[in-house]
Amino acid sequence: HVQLVESGGGSVQAGGSLTLSCVASGDTIGRYCMGWFRQAPGREREAVAVIDSIGGSSGTSYADSAKGRFTISQDNAKKTLYLQMNSLKPEDTAIYFCAADMSGGYCPLAADAIVADFSSWGHGTQVTVS
Repeated sequence: HVQLVESGGGSVQAGGSLTLSCVASGDTIGRYCMGWFRQAPGREREAVAVIDSIGGSSGTSYADSAKGRFTISQDNAKKTLYLQMNSLKPEDTAIYFCAADMSGGYCPLAADAIVADFSSWGHGTQVTVS
């Protein structure tokens, strides 16, 4: 497992932007499956974006709700995963979690990703859009 610490959440007005960061400790993130999930009150945790670096190249995928507005990226040297969020909407309000799977095996597309696909989780960062 790897320890993950998110930051960058906050309160913004609709149409605004935020960039979330997730710093990993204990291992490199360069060849693993990593993702961003979110959980709104009363709702299940859902995948927002996934980056698959298992094969050495970083393929990205997004939930329909994030396509065209969010961008997932990573800086391997800094062991940091990012989520750039633009054109934020009130329905984006949620706790955002960074997740990682170090097994080197299956890495789902964001549309198919579930909590059980990832073995390491951060504690989350709150994003509120009003």
